[in-house]
Amino acid sequence: MPQSDSPLRGIALKCASVTVFTLMAALIKATAENAAIPPGQQVFFRSFFALPVILVWLLWRSELRVGLGTANPMGHVYRGLVGTTAMALNFWALSLLPLPEVTAIGFAAPLLVVILAGMFLGENVRAFRLSMVGLGLAGVLIVLSPQIGAGPGADPLRMLGAVVALGGAAAAALAQIFVRQLVQVERTSAIVFWFSVTSTLLSLLTLPFGWVMPGGGVLAQLVLTGLLGGLGQILLTSAYRHADASVVAPFDYVAMIWAVALGWYVFAEVPTPAVIGGSALVILAGILIIWREHALGLERRRQRKATPPA
Repeated sequence: MPQSDSPLRGIALKCASVTVFTLMAALIKATAENAAIPPGQQVFFRSFFALPVILVWLLWRSELRVGLGTANPMGHVYRGLVGTTAMALNFWALSLLPLPEVTAIGFAAPLLVVILAGMFLGENVRAFRLSMVGLGLAGVLIVLSPQIGAGPGADPLRMLGAVVALGGAAAAALAQIFVRQLVQVERTSAIVFWFSVTSTLLSLLTLPFGWVMPGGGVLAQLVLTGLLGGLGQILLTSAYRHADASVVAPFDYVAMIWAVALGWYVFAEVPTPAVIGGSALVILAGILIIWREHALGLERRRQRKATPPA
C-alpha cells in the first residue's frame, strides 16, 4: 500500500517522471546522432551523474545511512548486469531508430514481465493475462514489421535497430524480475543507488571500445542525461509512495505522446501508421492487464475482510 493516500499527487509525479525520462531519451539520441557518442559512454554519464541527485535526495529524507545498506549484495550485481544491458541496448536502439518506435517497442517489457514472472517467480498467470500479452506482442510485431521485412528496400541498420530494441525490452523485463526479488529484502532507495553504482562501473569496461572526447555542448547534454535520470527515478519512486501501482502504472503510456512530439519537433520524425496502430494495441493490452489485476486485488481484499478470524 502507498504510504500516503493521494492518488492525484501520485499520478502527477508519475507523469512528471515519464516526461523526464523521455527528455533523457531524446538527449541520448541527440548525442548519438550529433556526436557519435557510443552506448557504453552514454550509460556511464547517465549512471554516474545520477548518483549526486540520488544522494542529495536520500540526505534530504534523512535516509542516507539506512538507504544505502544492503542485505543482498549479489542480488544488486545480477540486477545491475541485466539492467545495464537493457539500458545499453535501448541507447543503441535510439541511435538506429526513430524515438517513437523505440518507445513503442519498449512497451513490450511489462508484457514480457508477465511471462517471466510465471516462469521464474511462480506467479499464477491467468488466461486473461496471457491473451492480453498475446495482443500486446501482436502490436509489437506490427511496429516491427516495416523494419524486419525483407526486400530490396530493406535497411539493414533499421533492421538491426528493431532487434536491438526488442532485446532491450527483454532485458528490461528480466531486470524487473530481479527487482521484484530484491524488494522483498531491500529498500527502494538501496535498489536505485546500487544500480547506478553497478551500471557506472560496468560501463567503464567499454572505455577502450570507441569512447570519444565530447565538445562542451555535447558534454553538457551527457551530464544532463544523468541528472534527469536521477530526477526521474526519484519522481517515479515518490509516485508509488502516494498511490497504488494500479492507479499510476497506466500513465507510463504518456511516454508515447512525448516521444511523438519530441520525435517530430526535434528530429523531424513522423510516426508511421504501423507505429501508431501497433502502439495502440500494446497500450490497450497493458491497460487491460492493469485493470484486471486491480479488479482481482479488490476482490481479494473483500474476501479477506469477509473471512472471520480463526
